[in-house]
Amino acid sequence: MKTIDRLKRAFRNPRLFARGLNRTYHRRGGLRSENSEGVDVFDEDWDNLVILDACRYDMFEQVNHIEGTLTAKESKASATSEWLKANVADRDLRDTVYVTANPQLEGNREKWDVKFHHVSNVWLNEDWDEETGTVLADTMTEAAIEAYEQYPHKRLVVHYMQPHYPFVSADTDFDKGHLNTIENGEDSPDGENVWAQKFIGEIEPPREELWEIYTANLEYVLDHVEELLAEVPGKTVVTSDHGNYVGERASPIPIREYGHPRGLYDDPVVQVPWLEYTRGERREIITEFDSRDQSIVESEVVSDRLRDLGYVE
Repeated sequence: MKTIDRLKRAFRNPRLFARGLNRTYHRRGGLRSENSEGVDVFDEDWDNLVILDACRYDMFEQVNHIEGTLTAKESKASATSEWLKANVADRDLRDTVYVTANPQLEGNREKWDVKFHHVSNVWLNEDWDEETGTVLADTMTEAAIEAYEQYPHKRLVVHYMQPHYPFVSADTDFDKGHLNTIENGEDSPDGENVWAQKFIGEIEPPREELWEIYTANLEYVLDHVEELLAEVPGKTVVTSDHGNYVGERASPIPIREYGHPRGLYDDPVVQVPWLEYTRGERREIITEFDSRDQSIVESEVVSDRLRDLGYVE
């Protein structure tokens, strides 16, 4: 959506207008494009980094059953695209394999000038689940184990889509047809996801119901993460790219927020889990570049997948 269209919609909806003012405050009037207090994940010590998309620290702490040492850290971002840019732009990551269910890297890889050894886009082709409109967690676990076996001397990033919408593990009355488009609670001409609809008042499910189905998506993915940890040795960190508002008051204008709007850095969207777990031997990491794996995916495919996941183009 063009900037002028966003402005028009914001002026028609006082809540969107207030959100824009809050974003201006958090970004210091445009002086910064990330949460400067956030952790630089690639500077941390790990062999495997498991990203649970849109996972809040408090929710993770409540339901996690995986062994390890759990602390809270701040993310650099409140949305995936913002998190990727803040963590990978202008980085030489040829010691790293990125296995992802989230298409956000594609379309920006050249612009961000990042070099991974290999990128496995699990969301492409037969690994995409048409029924749910996402990549299922068991598919991701299988892909991650295969990547470890193929690249045993690389750091491994495994980016699961859950607990981010779509809510694949819960029966709800929400029609996926209208949940199908945008990121970060902003308007889209094709419809809006559940967080956006709730934010602007189009639907009125109780916050408790949203929390319940969101939590169910987290419990679902954690079972598959546990399977991954049983198969892939080394030091693993389980964390998230960002959190998600579920009706908390934003700042400085105290509107109730839903979703994970870019550029807002309140605790619900930047406080993420940091669970450290080690099994077996740490592995020797070797840096190399595989040019065969750096092809760019067609933009139309990326856009279609992002729409299914609730992201705006």
